[in-house]
Amino acid sequence: QVQLVESGGGLVQAGGSLRLSCTASGITFSNYAVGWWRQPPTKGREFVAGISWGIGGSTGYADSVKGRSTISRDNAKNVAYLQINALRPDDTAVYYCAVGQTHWPGETASRYDYWGQGTQVTVSS
Repeated sequence: QVQLVESGGGLVQAGGSLRLSCTASGITFSNYAVGWWRQPPTKGREFVAGISWGIGGSTGYADSVKGRSTISRDNAKNVAYLQINALRPDDTAVYYCAVGQTHWPGETASRYDYWGQGTQVTVSS
């Protein structure tokens, strides 16, 4: 049974930082690309960042977080991370991690095979 469990969300003041974690089980994690997505209140799900599988995985970021976020992975621990700095109120959302077996699913949600349940991030002004 495949499970993706996000953690690290919470309430933070604008300007602060968070590191989200996504712990995977039931898959050979190193064979999957990882994406972080988010769904703000009353909006659809949007791509935040992604990292491909393989040594020295390629990364990509949405313009909204580029320059203030970092996605990384630790295949030995089956965990992926998303660090976001300089948080803004419009970063408020439920954050999801997803994995896909294609090398770079990127911003195409249908290319991800499994999704977590999400973790709430709320940024106060």
